[in-house]
Amino acid sequence: MKLIKITKESDIPQKYFSSPVGYFLRYNNLGFPFKKYNNAELLIGMCMDNRKHLNIPDNFAYIIRTGGANLRYSEFKVSYAIAISKIRHIILIAHNHCGMVNLVSKRDLFVEGLMEVALWDRERAESHFLNYAPMFEIDNEIEFVIAEAKRLRGKYNITVVPMFYNVENGEISLIDEE
Repeated sequence: MKLIKITKESDIPQKYFSSPVGYFLRYNNLGFPFKKYNNAELLIGMCMDNRKHLNIPDNFAYIIRTGGANLRYSEFKVSYAIAISKIRHIILIAHNHCGMVNLVSKRDLFVEGLMEVALWDRERAESHFLNYAPMFEIDNEIEFVIAEAKRLRGKYNITVVPMFYNVENGEISLIDEE
C-alpha cells in the first residue's frame, strides 16, 4: 500500500475529481476557495485525536470523530447521514501515531489516569479498560482504515475512500488500496 499525495489538482484521481471527495481534497490540501453549502455532501470518519484539523467549508460534511476512525459503533449515525441526507460518499481518515495502536501498552497509564482524574478505584478503572480496549484496539492505522472502508462499502454500497493524515505536516493523502 502506498500513499498518493495530493499537491495539485491533477493529482486527484478522475473517479473522485468531480465528487465531494475531489472537493474535499481541493479545500483541505490545495486551499481552494470555499463554496457555500446548505446541505452536507460527505461524511468524514476520523480519529478523535486533537492534532488533526480539516480545512473545509461550513455545512459541507458530517464529521464523526471516534478512536482510530472506527465507525463500527457509530453505524446508526452513518445510516442517518445516508438515509436522511442522501450522503453517497464517505472519507475515512487514519493518521500516524494513533493512540489506538497498541492500546494494551497504555493500560497502566489509562488506569492511573482514571484513578487520578475521575477518582475511580483501581478495580473499576481496570475493568473498564479490559471491557472496552479490545473493541477499539487497532494493529496498524492504514490497514485498519482500509478494512473499515471495505466493510462500509459492503454494508452501504456507496463510495468509501480511505485517507491518511500526517500529524507532523497536516498533509492528507489518499491510500492506494492495491
